[in-house]
Amino acid sequence: MTPRVKICCISSTEEARMAIDHGAAALGLVAEMPSGPGVIGDELIAEIAAQIPPPVASFLLTSRIDPDAILEHVRSCRTNTVQLVDAVASGVYDRLRKDLPALKIVQVIHVIDDDSIAEARGLSKKVDALLLDSGNPTLQVKQLGGTGRVHDWSLSRRIVEEARCPVFLAGGINRSNVGRAIREVRPYGLDLCSSVRSDHKLDADKLRGFFGAVKAA
Repeated sequence: MTPRVKICCISSTEEARMAIDHGAAALGLVAEMPSGPGVIGDELIAEIAAQIPPPVASFLLTSRIDPDAILEHVRSCRTNTVQLVDAVASGVYDRLRKDLPALKIVQVIHVIDDDSIAEARGLSKKVDALLLDSGNPTLQVKQLGGTGRVHDWSLSRRIVEEARCPVFLAGGINRSNVGRAIREVRPYGLDLCSSVRSDHKLDADKLRGFFGAVKAA
């Protein structure tokens, strides 16, 4: 099965249309983060999300961990999916489902070592999808995505095999390594940002090349 592709760091309605025209199944809209690229304001996120047609998914990337704060964030941005880039308490998922039952929940797992496999296995029962990235939330200034680094894909493959929900793969994926990523990890979806941008802008030629590489894999 050809993986779905999520284009992250969308910064305008024009970029959203470009990504969709090239085949994106989901778009990532990055809200305030402690570090990393692609951050835009909540008003712009809501404006872009309103222009994303079904069945394309609109992902709000939030670093908030308090359930009330997350709910307020989703309601103000009006996306159909929330991507939790930091760890949250286990009760947060139940609260989100109770208050916003139509909302899809994606939890980011920063793949570091074997502990990440156990974390992913447990959380896969509580969310709609996992997204495996290469951040490091233990640093003084947390890295919660957008590093452009490739992590250990053998760990990611084990997560895909053991998870009880779909798994997206992020972290340093580009046109030259996407075929290997698909073969080695077998993810449900792929997530990328910087590898399809030039001068901080979405690049149509890079998008075309990446989607061509995905189809050829």
